[in-house]
Amino acid sequence: MEITERIVVFDAADIAAESEFWARVLGGRVEADDDWHTVIVDGHPHVAVQLAPDHVPPDWPDGTPPQQIHLDLHVADVAAAHEEVLRLGARMLQEAEDPDASEGFHVYADPAGHPFCLCWS
Repeated sequence: MEITERIVVFDAADIAAESEFWARVLGGRVEADDDWHTVIVDGHPHVAVQLAPDHVPPDWPDGTPPQQIHLDLHVADVAAAHEEVLRLGARMLQEAEDPDASEGFHVYADPAGHPFCLCWS
């Protein structure tokens, strides 16, 4: 099987807020249709957001509904990345057990409530 493109798709009730958040985090731009937005980075689609008016954010880690998918974003400067995602609208869900360790991750939620991690090693 030859896969020619991979796109992670998020459901969201507010697709404008969700797609703009990911465009800013990933350094891209949004191509918008009525019920589908694609985040383009360096000329290629990276993530998309589809309209789901009844979307219920996952309640991480143990809630209902549970997490269904998440992104791990490996960063060179976790402190700077932390400040940036918070400024862009993320909220922190869990700090790393040892934020000063040589490897670890923090868990956040994007504007629609989807969990994602900032990782370092």
